[in-house]
Amino acid sequence: MSYDETPPPARRLPGRKPLTVAAAALVIGSLGGWLLYQGTSGPDGSGSSGADTSAGASSRAAAPSGSPTDSKPGSGSGSDSDDNAPGGEDPADLPLAGRVVVIDPGHNPRNSQHTTEINAPVHIGTTSKECDTTGTSTNSGYAEAAFTLDVSHRLRTLLEKQGAKVTFTHDDDRPFGPCVDERAAIGNKAGADAALSIHADGAAAGNRGFHVILPAKVKGEGADTSEIVGPSRDLGERIVSDFARATGSERSNYIGGGTGLDVREDLGGLNLSTVPKVFIECGNMRDAQDAALVTSADWRQKAAQGLADGIGSYLKSLKRSGT
Repeated sequence: MSYDETPPPARRLPGRKPLTVAAAALVIGSLGGWLLYQGTSGPDGSGSSGADTSAGASSRAAAPSGSPTDSKPGSGSGSDSDDNAPGGEDPADLPLAGRVVVIDPGHNPRNSQHTTEINAPVHIGTTSKECDTTGTSTNSGYAEAAFTLDVSHRLRTLLEKQGAKVTFTHDDDRPFGPCVDERAAIGNKAGADAALSIHADGAAAGNRGFHVILPAKVKGEGADTSEIVGPSRDLGERIVSDFARATGSERSNYIGGGTGLDVREDLGGLNLSTVPKVFIECGNMRDAQDAALVTSADWRQKAAQGLADGIGSYLKSLKRSGT
């Protein structure tokens, strides 16, 4: 209905005085003006019958100074400096600040292209062994070297978020290797508080689960693990516990007698280490059930989390003991 026309003049009723009639006319006129305003206004009373005008939209979009939309975390003169950790935490206050972790991704994706070099013998303290090996793979062709690098990258991210300094023995940046003796030397030179070599096994189908390899007590011919056997076991036991919890994987059913731990004296990466170090075989790539795990990105993230938790637990224990 339109309210553009002027309402008809009010008739003077018998017995009504002019003042009463005038008041009635005033009420009717006011009512008509109000209805006209409502008919041409938008639902919010802005004066627009459809979409916002640009001026109207701008005025409603602009937040008042000091409103919640104007005070974002980190804005203004009180913002955190770039040197601080996310959330304003000082990096020095992070739980693993000042700790050094060496991650050793097992094998190298291009070792198979350098068989002469990786088959060359190196001394490992107790005997001599080949420089490195190609590693194993799943039956579908997912290589152990690709797996170990993926988990290593995920683990590095988790440890660095807690303030640790992380060093890799390699990051797919070499044509082959490094050889097992050099892998140990990298951890030693870094003065690592903890070192971890990441692998996956290539046993027969039906052999499932993970296990952590600890250094045996070896001394002689350039090798002396007497100082690292104890702390390496502590590190390994913590990793076993946290890896099992994070991944839901079972401890190995073919090595370690259900403990998830194995002690060896034939691994150069352990024999030549002067810092606490362990190996982990995250699963058996030749078993279908374990292969389904290692080829899952979600599971690999859980594996990295379990490793980070175990390493973190060990490093925090050093702080408590004043080491």
